Amino acid sequence: MSCLLSKVAETNAPDRLAATLALDEPVDRVRLVSPARAKALAGLGIRTVRDLVTHFPRRYVDLSAKETVASANIGSSCTVEGTVHEVKLKRPKPRLSLVEIALVDGTGVLMVTCFRQPWLAEQLKAGDRVAVAGKLEFNYGFKRMTNPYLEKLGGEGAAGGMVIPVHPACEKVSAAWMRRLVGNALTACEGLYDPLPLELRAKYRLMSRGSALSAIHCPASMGEVAEARRRLVYEELLMLELMLMLDARARSDGREPTRHALDGPRMRALEAAVPFELTDEQKAARAEILSELAAPKVANHMLLGDVGTGKTAVAAFALAAAADTGTQAVLMAPTEVLARQHAASLGPLLDAAGISWRLLTGSTGAEARAEALALAADGSVDVLVGTHALLEDDVRFARLSLAVVDEQQRFGVEQRAKLLSKGTAPDALFLTATPIPRTLALALFGDLTLSYIKHRPHKGACRQTRVHRKADRGRAYDAAREALARGEQVYVVCPLIGKSGEERDAKGERGGVGGRRREADEEAYEYAAVSIEGDGDLCDDDVAAASKEAAFLQESVFADWRVELLHGRLPASEKQEVMRRFSEGLTQVLVATTVIEVGVDVPNATVMIVEDADRFGLAQLHQLRGRVGRGEKPSQVHLVSASKSDAALSRLAAMERTDDGFELASYDLSLRREGDILGNRQHGASGLKLVNVVRDGKVIEAAHADAAALLAEDPGLSDAGHRALAREMRRMFAQERVGVGG
Repeated sequence: MSCLLSKVAETNAPDRLAATLALDEPVDRVRLVSPARAKALAGLGIRTVRDLVTHFPRRYVDLSAKETVASANIGSSCTVEGTVHEVKLKRPKPRLSLVEIALVDGTGVLMVTCFRQPWLAEQLKAGDRVAVAGKLEFNYGFKRMTNPYLEKLGGEGAAGGMVIPVHPACEKVSAAWMRRLVGNALTACEGLYDPLPLELRAKYRLMSRGSALSAIHCPASMGEVAEARRRLVYEELLMLELMLMLDARARSDGREPTRHALDGPRMRALEAAVPFELTDEQKAARAEILSELAAPKVANHMLLGDVGTGKTAVAAFALAAAADTGTQAVLMAPTEVLARQHAASLGPLLDAAGISWRLLTGSTGAEARAEALALAADGSVDVLVGTHALLEDDVRFARLSLAVVDEQQRFGVEQRAKLLSKGTAPDALFLTATPIPRTLALALFGDLTLSYIKHRPHKGACRQTRVHRKADRGRAYDAAREALARGEQVYVVCPLIGKSGEERDAKGERGGVGGRRREADEEAYEYAAVSIEGDGDLCDDDVAAASKEAAFLQESVFADWRVELLHGRLPASEKQEVMRRFSEGLTQVLVATTVIEVGVDVPNATVMIVEDADRFGLAQLHQLRGRVGRGEKPSQVHLVSASKSDAALSRLAAMERTDDGFELASYDLSLRREGDILGNRQHGASGLKLVNVVRDGKVIEAAHADAAALLAEDPGLSDAGHRALAREMRRMFAQERVGVGG
């Protein structure tokens, strides 16, 4: 067979329904998927035939654009095809093996070095034809490639085409075997129904679904890959938008939304009580939010603003609107410290406006809790401020009309949905300091309206950010000691969880002959290796290691100052005490293993050191550094990384170049691979495997408009021409349909 992945013909199929249903069969129904391979595939999240045919290549080796050894430029990434002249297995160190391959093509010799892949010495022999793709270097008199992608040509397992797909693989299933299994899965689904309505396929000149799946896995050219991807990206996004819109409608179906009052006495009293003039951006955001609250439909609004832009002050007016309407509002924050901070800052303003409120957290005493629950249940309290404690079943409201979720990205879909379920059809206002573009908001939320606040009301003190390699971390601690000597305070954030930096750097993509190597070039650094993008990622803090680190810093680096440790497993009362002492200056250095509680406004804290900074997403790092520079004193942020990856360090360097959260967010998105855009805890994320929000913004806009038009014409997608689409949407997000709001 010239190509293991035959084209999928959708016409003349004997049983198109059976082919479509085959998508949801267990993966072991695919030919050559043994129990052992099924287990290995499950480790990659592949459990059904659908999972296998949507296990898309992460990149392609284009042999049609190959270079010769002589023509290939030093420093460029290229593909070279040649004949193996000699293979040598060397062991320069006891635990280090390398295979050196001399490749000739008639124009010269290319030396290929493959580290920690001794099996290549057995699998390759003189005379074999191979293609290698990687970065070309020159040393010791030869052009060289180190750990390139390597494909044996002409033998069993060869791709057979001019464009070779490189699928994510694993120890037990090589890239070559993955191609074979995907091909068999496509054969099992040959002739499957196309769920997209014909008018949409014609409108955008899209391939059929079967053709697109075949082309993306076994393309004849890179142009065919682009066309296949265009079709599949649109399909993913259309189904996501439909699912989000249907979920949003389900939340208000048969329920009367609240039209909030906009000019009541409490609103006017709050405006008089706010001790500062709102900026033009804040006023615009307030007007947009209040307009949504007054509309005769359920509001689903997000207020995006960088750290310190005054989002909470704007949200206070939404709380006043609920009070003026004679209904209730709830404000949920992700941590107790942040909830108490809201109570301290908003409480006096609400009191001055005649808006009654209570605080409810996990550490609220029994008597105070009982009082808050009773007042909420009988409608006597206007606003309830709290944490996850608000989600408890015994928290009930007489007439909840507004739910405000602060730092919404820190809550799961089910948590946001549960809060909204405590009202009949409450409006939702989400606050976030993680800036995202409109296209990403549409991909995450569907029918969502947005307001942005991009500038701080008051310019803070000068803040500098520096990136240090582990060997140079002493510079960061010297800066911290200097700040302490001036009477200032210091944060040290050290996650201290998971694998060592060396192990993380070794976590590369597997592929090539045998499928068991890691790529040592820049592509080895994937954004997916970033493991800390929210507090949920820090639930496994190594508290013992953190305690040792804090003790070490107390005894050596900061022996003249008081060091305290804050971690997620401390009792709430103890956390409050640790934060109180730091806030009051009784503690000079706060070592935090998590970012959960580092939310108190301490103007005297001017230096932050973040260990293993490469493990954090840029948005998370930006929020972290927002905790210093809150006073009048200049501040410094030092990001320490043990990573040896230039790509990882380059990503961190963006923190040095800009202090603008929106600019960072845009850069952050541009680095992510398709499956990493939405994050693994977002609604519908696991269903999207190809979407890139930066690149596919126009497709998202189109899919959003098309989904809205489809539902306007056929609200239940029950027409004959839409049933296949509805079924595929349900199957695609079978595990995700858990509510609205993200």
